[in-house]
Amino acid sequence: MNRPERFRPPSVDEILRSGEGALAIARHGRSETTQAVRQVLERMRQSETSHSASAETIARMALDVLEERGRPSQRPVINLTGTVLHTNLGRALLAEEAIEAVVTAMRAPTNLEYEIEAGQRGERDAHVRGLIRELTGAEDAVLVNNNASAVLLVLNTLARDREAIVSRGELIEIGGAFRMPDIMGRAGAILREVGTTNRTHLKDYAEAIGPETGLLLKVHTSNYVVQGFTAEVEPAELAKLARTHDLPFVDDLGSGTLIDLARWGLRHEKTVQDALKGGADLVTFSGDKLLGGPQAGIVAGRKDLIARLARNPLKRALRLDKLRLAALEATLRLYRDPDRLAERLPTLRLFTRKAAELRALAERLRPQVAAALGAGWEVETIDCASQIGSGALPLETLPSAGLAIAPAGKASGGAVEALAAAFRAVPVPVIGRIAQGALVLDLRCLEDEALFAAQLAALTPGGGDGLA
Repeated sequence: MNRPERFRPPSVDEILRSGEGALAIARHGRSETTQAVRQVLERMRQSETSHSASAETIARMALDVLEERGRPSQRPVINLTGTVLHTNLGRALLAEEAIEAVVTAMRAPTNLEYEIEAGQRGERDAHVRGLIRELTGAEDAVLVNNNASAVLLVLNTLARDREAIVSRGELIEIGGAFRMPDIMGRAGAILREVGTTNRTHLKDYAEAIGPETGLLLKVHTSNYVVQGFTAEVEPAELAKLARTHDLPFVDDLGSGTLIDLARWGLRHEKTVQDALKGGADLVTFSGDKLLGGPQAGIVAGRKDLIARLARNPLKRALRLDKLRLAALEATLRLYRDPDRLAERLPTLRLFTRKAAELRALAERLRPQVAAALGAGWEVETIDCASQIGSGALPLETLPSAGLAIAPAGKASGGAVEALAAAFRAVPVPVIGRIAQGALVLDLRCLEDEALFAAQLAALTPGGGDGLA
């Protein structure tokens, strides 16, 4: 019986001196390359088969290891899910003006907390506070790192160890089992529920007010809608009741928007301006949802209350860094020119794409996808319905178009799941959704047609019975 030839590899030094070894060193440094070479050699020694690999081959294997190890964990993807503001995919895309502002802030020191004219320490929120006042009509504003933080800061400042009165029908839960009652508890506020799940009246709030009341809170149920036999109290009525008892009235808008989306044919969503005109003392909202900017939480409203929030030690723990402040300032500036907003703000641009445009795109891409997949798959142009996402306008859908890919003929149950995985495995992962036995690629968020087409060359599909 012949035994496999014993593996006698080139020396580590010989591998490092090879052409591929020199390339690996140039890209990743000698120390990391040496470690990767030894890792490859050890793996080959432990293999039960015989080996006769050259120094170049081993160096190339080590370079592959290094390239995989050096790939960033957070990578660009192509969002074809049909959800524009997809929380798992980073929500709003930034406008070019915001991206340029971030790059500028990254490359040099900035006057983040420095007043250049006075030559003294400044306050970082000042960079966007004036814009928020201008665009919303608020007396003042304060910035934190997301809307949950904004609510946390408000409750901790105004209702710590006191009662925050809120309708039972507004005790929302958002993604990741994150619940409003939990945030209130962490803020040190005492939850005082009033009304029922589907009906709450002004008298419910009035009867709950007492010596321990800290504020009245209205939470916009942006990620669901209760229909049927329902009743809720209008913000103006709550504002009047709060003023009668000298209490702050806080309106948590969640997603928040600074402009009436009905202008572009979408359903009207209460704006920050609406909330302030409705009598809210403070309004909390997000920067990275309908606003179309970076992740941020914004509190706008009464100057005296904002001053109290700014003095809370929690504010420092929740503050924005210079990059997000730069992006937010640039995004807010775009709202000064509402006539061009849909062209310049990616979120609004994606919302307003026409179904006919998307269907034409689908027709152009369909033969390319069909050719890449082969005879085992059927590719069809379909009409579909996109959604806003991130808990905003939950019943609003956007007429869209895309591609539905299904196995030709009879196929195993895992074929479509395997195809979805193959699309995720290309260099720039393509993320679709599975519906009714097909992989659906909703094209609403696809603006770089060439980038998507380039990924098809790396797709490795098999027939309808699975993937190769």
